[in-house]
Amino acid sequence: MAITAALVKELRETTGAGMMDCKKALSETDGNLEAAVDWLRTKGLAAAAKKAGRVAAEGLVAVAVDGTKGAVVELNSETDFVSRNEDFQKFVSEIAVQAVSANGDIDTLKAAAFPGTSRNVEEQVTHMIATIGENMSLRRSAGLSVEKGVVASYIHSAVAANLGKIGVLVALESEADVAVLEGLGKQIAMHIAATNPASATVDDLDPELVEREKAVLTEQAKESGRPAEIIEKMIEGRIRKYYEQVVLVEQTFVIDGESKVKAVIENAAKEAGKPITLKGFVRFELGEGIEREEKDFAAEVAEQLNK
Repeated sequence: MAITAALVKELRETTGAGMMDCKKALSETDGNLEAAVDWLRTKGLAAAAKKAGRVAAEGLVAVAVDGTKGAVVELNSETDFVSRNEDFQKFVSEIAVQAVSANGDIDTLKAAAFPGTSRNVEEQVTHMIATIGENMSLRRSAGLSVEKGVVASYIHSAVAANLGKIGVLVALESEADVAVLEGLGKQIAMHIAATNPASATVDDLDPELVEREKAVLTEQAKESGRPAEIIEKMIEGRIRKYYEQVVLVEQTFVIDGESKVKAVIENAAKEAGKPITLKGFVRFELGEGIEREEKDFAAEVAEQLNK
């Protein structure tokens, strides 16, 4: 029987196994879908299907830098225990290295060949689910690059080199000394890990966030009962304060507690004798935005007893 793409797709959806594994299973069973499912089960590959429904909000964030390019990825697992597994850590680190070549694009990364196997990255994740025994999800990836300068990285709450709970990349465009740029970039990355800014500059800030903040501030100012021209000045002042809270270059640098970040960059450029431009940053925090399943432990035990 001919092994069609539709048949492979159906088997993947049924079992959660990788594409190459599904092709092999269908070849071994002459295209019989049910037999192919059983074949995968005997190899421990279809086990990933049941696990795929479980919430994966733990895991690790990893960073990798290669010259003027860098990437950060988040690979989720169900439990924090897995993040301490050396095989899992090695796997996440390798994915981060692959992400640099993929320029941080998640679809390109998933389709990339995984070293030492006949599988791509996405299929290797499925393979790891079956091997380790927990649901996993390659949730996201991002990259930064510069023509000249550095991409600096920082990991907060590190469990191993370049692996932890918060990962940050900072891109600095400059012809200044690389060691100077790396030192500055790491300090800015540490600041970003602590403050979680919404954007690098005021111009980069989402206009919807600004308008929402203005609407709130306007209503607050109106309640004061002051004249319109005073209210306008109040709003302008409060928006400036808002920028100081959420815009990276407007924030107070956590390292010295005094200077604005933009002043720190300007001073570093003066000392280096070369312009330094902040081209962008990326900050990943493990599990942010994932809706975690709330479990009733007593009900879970009772359910097990009633089985």
